[in-house]
Amino acid sequence: MLEQSLIQSYADELFDALSNQTMVEPLTDRSPEMTIEDAYAVSNLLLEKRMTINKEKIIGKKIGVTSAVVQNMLGVDQPDFGYLTDAMVIDESEVLSLSKKMIQPKAEGEIAFVLKHDLIGPGVTASDVIRATDFVVPCFEIVDSRIKDWKIKIQDTVADNASCGYFVLGQNVVSPRDVDLSTCGMVVELNGEIISTGAGAAALGASPVSCVVWLANTLGKFGVPLKAGEVILSGSLVPLQDVKPGDYMSVSIGGIGRTSIRFD
Repeated sequence: MLEQSLIQSYADELFDALSNQTMVEPLTDRSPEMTIEDAYAVSNLLLEKRMTINKEKIIGKKIGVTSAVVQNMLGVDQPDFGYLTDAMVIDESEVLSLSKKMIQPKAEGEIAFVLKHDLIGPGVTASDVIRATDFVVPCFEIVDSRIKDWKIKIQDTVADNASCGYFVLGQNVVSPRDVDLSTCGMVVELNGEIISTGAGAAALGASPVSCVVWLANTLGKFGVPLKAGEVILSGSLVPLQDVKPGDYMSVSIGGIGRTSIRFD
């Protein structure tokens, strides 16, 4: 376990990097002994600073690194989680300024769950998730890393709030009972050309529902619930895509709908 003073120092460093759009050297290069628990302690302190200094409010949670293709891209072997705040929301009508708001962005298509009831683990099942979900909606998450050149181990991305950046939700809302979340197909386009396809089963090898189950039960170990009204990002079903100013991306999900985002 790392000393508390070092955990605080890493949280301060990541907050400064987030605020100033700068990168830091991988934490695991400097502290190879860092555990997953240490990393979540850093993440919690980073969140506290965002809430205290920036007055951000928690509006949901995200699970990251759920598909094999993304795990392979980033060189990690398990999911992680982070917190969503009101400062991360981008409306479909907005243009996301990469130069002003991000460092080394990548976009990924996801299915977002919006809850109508709390979910508190451990012991949460897939049926519990379906019952607690108000609706699902197509989503783009634009992830970012404060860790230089995305040279991350699982501890680095956990400490960095699961590499959170921004997200946009589509306008189509569908009951999770009205769509097969295991077989629904996803098509992602970049500047009018299809760049990737995926299916719900890419999420933890089963379904986005399995991801929310994992998240609820994992957070339950920390005494943290998934709350009614929160947005839960269930993880990417396709490879991460580097984006640059001028790009336009859209995602279509069978049985759910589509959303899009433009960058400058």
